[in-house]
Amino acid sequence: MNAPKIECGQPYPLGACVDEGGVNFALFSSRAQKVELCLFDGDTETRLTLPARSGDIHHGFVAGIGAGQHYGFRVHGHSDAAAGVYFNPQKLLLDPYATRVAGRPRYNDAESLAHFAFDDTRDNAAVAAKSVVERPSEFDWGNDAHPNTPWAHTVIYEAHVKGLTKKFPDLAEAGTYRALADKRVIGHLKSLGITAIELLPLPLHSDEYHLQQNGLVNYWGYNTYAHFAVEPRYAAAPEQAADELRAAVKALHQAGIEVILDVVFNHTAEQDMPTGLMLCQRGIDAPAWYWLDAHGQYQNWTGTGNTLNVAQRDVARWVMDCLRHWRQSFHIDGFRFDLASVLGREPEFHTDAHFFQTAYQDPLLAGCKLIAEPWDLGSGGYQVGGFPSSWSEWNGRYRDCVRDFWRSQPSTLPEFASRLMGSSDLYQVNGRRPVASVNFITAHDGFTMNDLVSYNEKHNEDNGEGNRDGESNNRSWNCGVEGPTTIKDVNELRQQQMRNMFATLLFSQGIPMICGGDEVARTQQGNNNAYCQDNELSWTNWHLDKGRKELLAFVSKLIHLRLDHPVLHRRRFFTGREPGDDSNTIPQVEWFDHTGSIMDMDDWSNTHAFSMMVFLNGSRIPETDWYGSPMIDNDFILIFNAHYEPIMFTLPSERYGKKWQLLIDTYNPKGPELSYEAGFAITAQARSFLLLKSSDCPAVRRE
Repeated sequence: MNAPKIECGQPYPLGACVDEGGVNFALFSSRAQKVELCLFDGDTETRLTLPARSGDIHHGFVAGIGAGQHYGFRVHGHSDAAAGVYFNPQKLLLDPYATRVAGRPRYNDAESLAHFAFDDTRDNAAVAAKSVVERPSEFDWGNDAHPNTPWAHTVIYEAHVKGLTKKFPDLAEAGTYRALADKRVIGHLKSLGITAIELLPLPLHSDEYHLQQNGLVNYWGYNTYAHFAVEPRYAAAPEQAADELRAAVKALHQAGIEVILDVVFNHTAEQDMPTGLMLCQRGIDAPAWYWLDAHGQYQNWTGTGNTLNVAQRDVARWVMDCLRHWRQSFHIDGFRFDLASVLGREPEFHTDAHFFQTAYQDPLLAGCKLIAEPWDLGSGGYQVGGFPSSWSEWNGRYRDCVRDFWRSQPSTLPEFASRLMGSSDLYQVNGRRPVASVNFITAHDGFTMNDLVSYNEKHNEDNGEGNRDGESNNRSWNCGVEGPTTIKDVNELRQQQMRNMFATLLFSQGIPMICGGDEVARTQQGNNNAYCQDNELSWTNWHLDKGRKELLAFVSKLIHLRLDHPVLHRRRFFTGREPGDDSNTIPQVEWFDHTGSIMDMDDWSNTHAFSMMVFLNGSRIPETDWYGSPMIDNDFILIFNAHYEPIMFTLPSERYGKKWQLLIDTYNPKGPELSYEAGFAITAQARSFLLLKSSDCPAVRRE
């Protein structure tokens, strides 16, 4: 390579930007004394000092190079371990804004690991991953448009690109972005009733040292080191990974399905100090990028060794630039933020933190769905209900309560009622609505739905950590036998319990999220932390027996019922009797015991009550449809019996409705849709759920 000339260039945009005649490079570092840009032509390296500095941005323009150029940075400065400052120009660093990376760090023994250590004096250019210059995408999006599904109509399906498609029948490129775009995979989601797919992280991630030693990988992908770059592991043609993902998003959009991306801005793959890696931010300006304590050590609020300081303005800009990149270049519809309480730390959590205000006013994110995992591992990190009004949250209290209710734990009924109605105790106080609550019972982290009813204990031996990893308090119940069994009654009860939880999830107010594969009873054989299991333990098995086909049909029926009836997915919280209502007015929601009597304080305070009947008034929905017309629906009765014995429920009097049609019975899911009259006694079998719909027209009956 002939030594190119470097000019001052521009401080923005950050990263590598192809311009007329060359490439502009810009890197943030407040403490660097010098930044060298390293250009690679095969094994030949050319070093050029970035000649200009604007504030804390080091920048330069190199003529005569373009897309495809491999590069990295060597950052010089004064190291101070007590202050957490580590500079080592012997280590080639990635560009935090790199949209493509060649190679990946491999450190499966102590010798190779040292090539990335902050205090190692050997040059690591030969083994280090390199950033690659890319032009803006020329992908043909055609007439692609964001589906913009209203929050209240959203049903989320959380999935892993590979896990969802690897075992899907007759796919030539199973396990890839191309498989995700296949009409059969999308057809499954569409027929199920899914409106949004939430994909586990797709940016480039690394496999931790201990995993590589054990021959395992980081399957979930929460160990990100190149946040702007698409993970090529899931590509049919790795060099085409970005466009394959774009094609998948486009195909999903054509089917009306939104794409939500799980993103990790709470930590990076550089891990702990001082033994962690020097891949990128750590060698650029660690105190600016990470939260450090008074001794220069990383604050470990993530459990992964380090915590990004998003309260620092340049880090916040990097996060915002990354979100805009995925939104603009990949047409992503929303983001789920891993351990999102970190985003609001300054260092204590604040609802009006700098980052939240920055995200709120960004026009590109205004139409995005923003979902927080509202906790981290630091003090005060559990923030369910504490995020700004423009955010929705994974509702961990919903998960825990529903699990406890269906395994008949004492004192759960009042909280269960609140979770069923959208958790107003968590969200209404600051003006938020039911859509603030993303309701889930299972997710990628923890038991699958099938395992939740099949195991009392975790079984993570395959992870190589002596079964010490993973959550021990799973709120699960194996229905009498640990793991697989041939006992018919146990297997039937397990199927019934899964139907109970699916029915609860899909008829709760708020946003339901299904963990991919649960609809076909996917099992991980009791492993509740399968983050390192890139194999059939994690992949969904699509060769369905009769029972799994029946569960799939049942879940699909529930989702379509939910979407067809606005009273089952209201945009506002239910209220009781309102000012001005007389005693004959039917409220928006009414709670009954098994005798058909309205529940009183004694009923709610009964710590061993595991049953109730709920009336939802479809003619008193205080909302209009999208055309401004009054919203009218059927009335519904929901009957819950988590008791170990059958209970006879007397339907409410005629003033609540004369005739009712039984649509769902989790004890007898294939039974006929029978009709019942007001005051009739109907049996809810042990541990079962019933759903009844009014047969008469509420618009006429209420006049």
